[in-house]
Amino acid sequence: MIMKKIITIGREFGAGGRTVGRAVADRLGIAFYDRDLILKTAEESPELTPEEVRLWDERISHDGGFTQSLFDFYSRPLSDKIWEAQRYAIRRIADRESCVLVGRNADYILREFEHVLRVFIYADRDWRICHMESLMPDVSRLEIEADTRSVDRARRSYCMKYTGQTYGYAGNYDLTVNTGSLGFDKAAELICSAAEMI
Repeated sequence: MIMKKIITIGREFGAGGRTVGRAVADRLGIAFYDRDLILKTAEESPELTPEEVRLWDERISHDGGFTQSLFDFYSRPLSDKIWEAQRYAIRRIADRESCVLVGRNADYILREFEHVLRVFIYADRDWRICHMESLMPDVSRLEIEADTRSVDRARRSYCMKYTGQTYGYAGNYDLTVNTGSLGFDKAAELICSAAEMI
């Protein structure tokens, strides 16, 4: 019998967590879930209608471009009902298949699950800002710096509110990886290697 493998990836804004998570899922041939999991919630939760999820999701502005939409996503108040529905969805997904789950405090939500590798991706702030600049050449460095601070602050607040844990604290993870030093490919390689142990 093949044992399921669940890999959760927490990450700092601009550190490439989604990129690394996608690479890990591709290498291992397993499912990948990221921010769009909030939409998956509508299918998974018996207490939340698709209309409720759609209305919450539409409150996120996309007018300001990629950076602004990410900032709005993380700073927008998340109702307790959405949190519980998201928690339900994550647990259902982990129950049924091997996968990589990026963000949404999946490491905490699946804390009592077996065969879970909890990873945190981080990098120096200047490196993260430079990385985001390369992705968004039309956005000013000052704006990216401001958004990086805002998203980091929002993620810390979100994590504390819903988990009681300190965002990014190494003790909450099995593996922390500095993409600024190691790069995305090496980070994915290390995670895949660690996943063999679970």
